[in-house]
This record gives sequence, C-alpha cells and structure tokens, in this order.
Amino acid sequence: MRNSFLIILIAAFAWFMYDIFSEYQTQEQLNKTAAYYNSNEPSEAGAANVVTAIVVTYRGLDTLGEVTVLFLATLIIGFILKNKAEKIIDSKYKTSEILETGAKVLVPGSLILGVYIFINGHLTPGGGFQGGAVIGSAIVLLLLADPNKIVSHKLMNFIESTSGFFYVVIGILGLIIAGGFLDNRIFPLGKLGSLISAGAIPLIYSFIGLKVGAEISGIVNNINETELTDKL
Repeated sequence: MRNSFLIILIAAFAWFMYDIFSEYQTQEQLNKTAAYYNSNEPSEAGAANVVTAIVVTYRGLDTLGEVTVLFLATLIIGFILKNKAEKIIDSKYKTSEILETGAKVLVPGSLILGVYIFINGHLTPGGGFQGGAVIGSAIVLLLLADPNKIVSHKLMNFIESTSGFFYVVIGILGLIIAGGFLDNRIFPLGKLGSLISAGAIPLIYSFIGLKVGAEISGIVNNINETELTDKL
C-alpha cells in the first residue's frame, strides 16, 4: 500500500513537471522590472554587481526579513540546547592529526576569504550571506579538528547583536537622508567598479556577513557543546 502511494505521488509530480516544461519558453528579453534595474542601477546604486544592488537596496526589507529568520533560528536552537551546554566539560576528545593540521592551515585562510567575499560583494558574485557562510564553515572545521574548543558565546552574541543593530541603523538613515530604507546613497556612490563605491552597500554587506557568520558559528558551537555533554 505504501509503495503504491509513493508510485502515484511520483507519477503525479512527473506529470506536473512535464506540463510545466513542455510549455516553457526561454525569455529572449528582460521583463520591465529587470530591464529597469539593469539600465538604471549603475547610476542609482553605483554597484558593479547588479544582483547585490537589488538584494541590498531595492529589496532591502526582504533581506532584513531573511536575516531576522536566521536570528530567530539561532535563538531557538540556543534556548533548546542551553541546559545541556551549561554542564562542565572536562573530558578530552582527540581527532586525527591530519584533520588538526588541515584546520590550522585552512581556518585562517577561510576566515580571510569570508571577509573578502562580503567586502567585495558589490563588485563580484558573493556578499554577506555567502561570506558569512564561509566564516561559519571555518568554525565548523575548527570544532571538527578540536571538539574541546569552546567558541566564546559572549563574543558571538556581541558580534551578532552589534552587526544587526548597525544594519538597522543604516536602514533608518536611508529613510531619513536618502530615498528609502537601506538606500545606499547615504554615502557618495564613488567610481563604478572601485572598492570604495556603491555608497553604503559594502558597509551593509559587511554587517550582514559578520551577523550571519556569528549566527552560524553560534549554532554550531551550541550543537558541539551538547554533543560533548552527552558523551560524559
């Protein structure tokens, strides 16, 4: 009975997808909204990466919602794991020497790469979320190499809360000084394609990158502490 239901479900999904793709036609021209962004973004936002300008400025409120969802997920996970993480961890768990050596080589470079990605998000593909994810991955590797290492909760909370606060401050300044929430024209747009350009976008993405990196690191650290206490 169960297998029959799965077969029917897969067949229905296949029919649904076939119906969509059989009538699919490739758009040879940008729609009205996309054409506006593509034509006017360099003069309005001054970012070489059009996608970045759309994410950070034109749809900045959506980005604020995404960051808020990640913050709530971090908060809930930390609350659930809090009691277990409060236990004293005095046992030592060793991993392979290869993993420890790899972490020593890769973690510093990964942290630098994460910062590079969100600082240059207005120039090249990447940005705050991608750079934050790279930083979080570096912390994952660090804890895999040394599960006994405890990342400072106070430091992660400080970075996360401070970044989020200034992100909202920049958004409000956009409302007051420029044309809307997270309007990057609170600072001069500069020369298109240069590092110091696109107004406040590099600063906005830096705050997003730090916030996302701290939140992912906090989640991983909470899970790591809980795993250690479960083994005691």
